[in-house]
Amino acid sequence: MKYSKLAAASVTALMVATPVLADLVFPSLSYRTGPYAAGGIPYADGYADYFTLLNERDGGIGGVAAKVIECETGYNTEKGVECYEATKGEGALVYNPLSTGITYQLIPKVTADNIPLYTPGYGRTSAANGKVFANVFNFPANYWNAASLAVNHLLDASGGDLKGKKVALVYHNSAYGKEPIRTLEGLAEKYGFDLTLIPVDHPGQEQKAQWLQIRREKPDFVLMWGWGVMNQVAIQEAANIRFPMENFVGVWWSGGDHDVQPAGDAANGYKAVTFHAVGDDYPVFDDIRKHVVDTGKAAGDGSNIGKAIYNRGVYAAMLMAEAAKKAQEIHGTDQITPAMMRDGMEALEISDERMAELGMGGFGPSFSVSCENHGGPGTGAIQQWDAAAGEWKLISDFGDSDMEVIQPLIDEDSAAYAAENNIAERCN
Repeated sequence: MKYSKLAAASVTALMVATPVLADLVFPSLSYRTGPYAAGGIPYADGYADYFTLLNERDGGIGGVAAKVIECETGYNTEKGVECYEATKGEGALVYNPLSTGITYQLIPKVTADNIPLYTPGYGRTSAANGKVFANVFNFPANYWNAASLAVNHLLDASGGDLKGKKVALVYHNSAYGKEPIRTLEGLAEKYGFDLTLIPVDHPGQEQKAQWLQIRREKPDFVLMWGWGVMNQVAIQEAANIRFPMENFVGVWWSGGDHDVQPAGDAANGYKAVTFHAVGDDYPVFDDIRKHVVDTGKAAGDGSNIGKAIYNRGVYAAMLMAEAAKKAQEIHGTDQITPAMMRDGMEALEISDERMAELGMGGFGPSFSVSCENHGGPGTGAIQQWDAAAGEWKLISDFGDSDMEVIQPLIDEDSAAYAAENNIAERCN
């Protein structure tokens, strides 16, 4: 297959180290343009800024500088694959494409190339089964965990009983948006609520028909699997029909500051699931301001620090840096390969003590990864938008998702993938 010169030319190296050449390469398949840029920009900034912090403050990872190679995908699957092909030969240790569509296309490629793929909170959910997906990791939580966590919240809001309640899922009509459907169907059967599926076509700027349907059918709750401009439009349309925001819950990719701010006070009370904490009250963000923003080395202007999606990019980069350190430790070398990086990811252990040492105490869960479990603990909490304060606030503790429903689905889907692709289970 031939790859366009444009894709190759679009690769821009963010030199985040003093040395001319950095040794540990972390590609960022970003999208700073198009209808999904509102989420793509802060994530890419957070991802790059954390590696810059490690270079500027710590001298890199294990004494080796990190380099972020950014390639613009526009959230387009074909361009994402082109970016992968254009960058994998530059020493790429791990890919984090921030796109379920791109993820699905890259799974067979990274498996053949023995390069790890990291998809935190997105991608193919059944990749949590490391026995089948040796090179794919989606810790600390996945879409099916999110669906369960959202329903857990609806149960709490309904006094523990959802029988006869109406729940609508407004979802991006793509592989991403369709991911939670089978889990929600299982949960609907378990708890006795009626589930209505309402797709929204890319990019999601026109939703009047969907919200007229919601106004007509009067569901008790609305869940949303949206991204980019779709989220902003949905929240505004919900406000237009006066749907109670406290009964409107988005997945973590529908819980950015940019999703709620355009609606102003009307967005007050809107909720979203999250797999990490919110805000900037953590020492790591002070360090990013001091060593990265104030020195003019930030990927952006620093205004996104503390915002939900920026923080998620920082969190993902931190976990990858810790996995790289683990790989260096396992293999006794600072010069790790992608295969070694994969080993580090599979042996990753994140403790509360380590999170505190990193200036992120309480920001995310403690967990460990294993050959069998590439998905982490699957825990999460609920955040709610406070329009007056202009910030997200956690309104619940971090809790468990319903693995009695989720695990059989993971087993079924991963077994089907293994059969289709002649993959023998590992970890024996």
